[in-house]
Amino acid sequence: MEKYGPNILAEEKKEHPILKFLKQFTEFIILVLIGAAVIAGLLGEWIDALAILSIVLLNGVIGFMQEAKAERVMEALKKLSAPSAKVMRGGSLTTIPAREIVPGDIILFESGDHVPADCRIIETSYLKIAEAALTGESHPIEKEPDALDNGLPLADRINMAYTGTNVVYGRGKGIAVATGMASEMGKIARMLQEVKAEPTPLQRRLAEFGRLLVYAAGLIVAVIFLLGILRGEAVLDMFLVSVSLAVAAIPEGLPAVVTIVLALGVQRMVKRHALIRKLPSVETLGAATLVASDKTGTLTQNQMTVKRLFIDTGEDIEVTGTGYAPKGEFRKGAEVIDPRASRAMQQAVRIGVLCNTAELKDEGEAIRVIGDPTEGALITLGLKAGVDKATLERDLTFIEEVPFDSERKMMTVVYKGEPTWHAFIKGAAEKILPLCTTILDENGPRPMTDEDRQAISKATEEFSKSALRVLALAYRESKTPLEVHSIHLLERELTFAGLAGMIDPPRPEVFEAVKKARSAGITPLMITGDHKATAVAIAKELGIYGPHDLAITGEELDRMPHDEFMKELPRLKVYARVNPEHKLKVVRAWKERGETIAMTGDGVNDAPALKEADIGIAMGITGTDVTKEASDMVLTDDNFASIVSAVEEGRGIFENIRRVVHFLLSCNIGEIFVLLVASLVGMPLPLLPIQILWTNLVTDGLPALGLAMEGIDPDVMKKPPRARSEGIVTKSLLWVMLLQGIFIAFCTLAPFALEFYYFEADLIKAQTMAFTVLVFCQKFHVFNCRSEWTSVFKLGVFSNRMLNLSVVIILSTQLLLVYVPSLQTIFKVVPLSLFDWAVVMAFSIQPLLMMEIVKWVHNRRTINR
Repeated sequence: MEKYGPNILAEEKKEHPILKFLKQFTEFIILVLIGAAVIAGLLGEWIDALAILSIVLLNGVIGFMQEAKAERVMEALKKLSAPSAKVMRGGSLTTIPAREIVPGDIILFESGDHVPADCRIIETSYLKIAEAALTGESHPIEKEPDALDNGLPLADRINMAYTGTNVVYGRGKGIAVATGMASEMGKIARMLQEVKAEPTPLQRRLAEFGRLLVYAAGLIVAVIFLLGILRGEAVLDMFLVSVSLAVAAIPEGLPAVVTIVLALGVQRMVKRHALIRKLPSVETLGAATLVASDKTGTLTQNQMTVKRLFIDTGEDIEVTGTGYAPKGEFRKGAEVIDPRASRAMQQAVRIGVLCNTAELKDEGEAIRVIGDPTEGALITLGLKAGVDKATLERDLTFIEEVPFDSERKMMTVVYKGEPTWHAFIKGAAEKILPLCTTILDENGPRPMTDEDRQAISKATEEFSKSALRVLALAYRESKTPLEVHSIHLLERELTFAGLAGMIDPPRPEVFEAVKKARSAGITPLMITGDHKATAVAIAKELGIYGPHDLAITGEELDRMPHDEFMKELPRLKVYARVNPEHKLKVVRAWKERGETIAMTGDGVNDAPALKEADIGIAMGITGTDVTKEASDMVLTDDNFASIVSAVEEGRGIFENIRRVVHFLLSCNIGEIFVLLVASLVGMPLPLLPIQILWTNLVTDGLPALGLAMEGIDPDVMKKPPRARSEGIVTKSLLWVMLLQGIFIAFCTLAPFALEFYYFEADLIKAQTMAFTVLVFCQKFHVFNCRSEWTSVFKLGVFSNRMLNLSVVIILSTQLLLVYVPSLQTIFKVVPLSLFDWAVVMAFSIQPLLMMEIVKWVHNRRTINR
């Protein structure tokens, strides 16, 4: 223990919750808002200061609550550690806490045990270990004590047992060779610690955008302040004007509105089987250029299915249906055949059902296999053919089972009938065929010829080329008791009954999802622990792998120089037999090329790559706790098609964020120009800081949320992904916002000047007119922001009910401000007459009318081109 330390996974020092909460306030735009609140407080504008701080606090609380659900990866890893272990110490067997195991300990394990340390196996008895969580291998691995070559992938090291895996069959003995952080699980834990969380594209864009906004506002404020001083204005007055301008320039509600937009998106995505764990990941999905997906269960159904049968020397039968549902037909070419009419087929199916320890459990929505998926496929085949194990066993008495092992590569069960004894055998064709002396045809068993053997070998090869897993089915009958205690005497003089070719079939909905992804400019990749031939066959069928594409194994990847790997990267679409390090390498290589990559995974081995990817996607059904904790998103149905739906939702959310920014910034530009022009020409302030804050935080905030409810563009998945460098505001949008802002400023200044200079009204009356026109102007303008170039009348004026409701609420609230005495005092406004309201409406509707004309002209020119 002193030399190696305890057999536990080390954990990084946790950040205190208070520090985590304070980190929510370190973004540039948030710091600027806090600074603005402090200045407002120093100037005695406490309402302004409290309003800004309330928004900042709301934003921080939402962010903190989301993060509080994350970063429990190490705790989940620890759950996989065995609490105790059986070891040989001092010549006797003893049970000790797993944390006390050290390299050199001899550990015993049997069915149901967690493996407590990485062990070199020295003794086995039908030992099988489920390693899917570590290697991605979907089938339990039979372990052997024999020496192996160096450099094999984890999944092929059959003389090793690894921490956190589970013994599912038999028993064994091993020597601990690595414990704690030195184990394979420990290496994954270290990789997770080394992978540092990077800001998402949205966070980067908002930070850049915030800086640009603040710098631009700072420059304008400085220029106006200096111009005022040069013109002889009082320093304090100009300082107040500058603060007002700063308040006008910064969209105080933007961080909170974006957070709420993302949260609303999260709610919608749950309905599409995608559970988002980290808010900004919603938008990152929309920017994805690659989706690297696991094969088993995500692209495929994770339900082995018999697709082809070979019987009676040359009869190649297709079996329809997928998964464990007992629905399907038997076809010979285009002809549907009755399996009960074929003696040979009935016997082949009967062998598959009886030489079997699995069970099918109907859980309503799905049928689950308890046991080996391969055996589950054979039970389903039997049900399709009208063969039921319980019915068959009525006339038979079970005697003995000889389990599958890696040397024999077959399994045998013995039943006693009246008066015949039966041995049913299934296994590898190359092992069973030499033991067969006869073959079953429709007339019964007959001697096997060389032609028969060649035909069977050819069928086996053809099935394998189609990526089918091939099992040979044979039997032996005897009038005398069979030698159940001698394998060599039992498994001889067999009658060949047939071959079963099975595969984990692709999910039907994935075909369309892959097409949709490709049309959206997203490249799907397959990364799997399965064999290369199987992976390529499925990838070809789904349209992931084309004629010019390449597939590579983890072993080949290790030998490939980095420069060559980077050169071939665009053509590499399938990665097979990979380790955790390979997955991490693939993710980093694509990120190095500037791509935005989404990565799926379910096992512990996937966690580091998921954390490194721009968006890590864990499987909700088959995924381990570790993977879910390391991910940004969890698929509740483990389905690739749900990823594509989530990408579509993510793109829609980004478009809505862009609409919100368009609306808020064009409104802010209008406010800046109102104050800028007023200060340049020597006008009194048309708007007061409290009025600007009310406009920015409340009257703009609610309609912005209404914009966030805008439906997804039907063509959003026909466009390529956004470039990683593309900001929220494009050049064309910036020009549009600038022109709209200037026009809003003109519509606000005109009634102010008219009231103050022409009608010679009090300053407070003129400011009330300017304030009311600005609020109404912006509420009409929000309809412009629903689409950059499509008319609101074409979209449907009433199609976004949330937006319409928010506009009605804000306009009603403005009426209360103008007519309720207590609110008049706070907002420094006076009541307006009917004539005043006519002027307000005449100026307020202008931005909507102007943009409808601009859109009409633009669309006419586009059609004429």
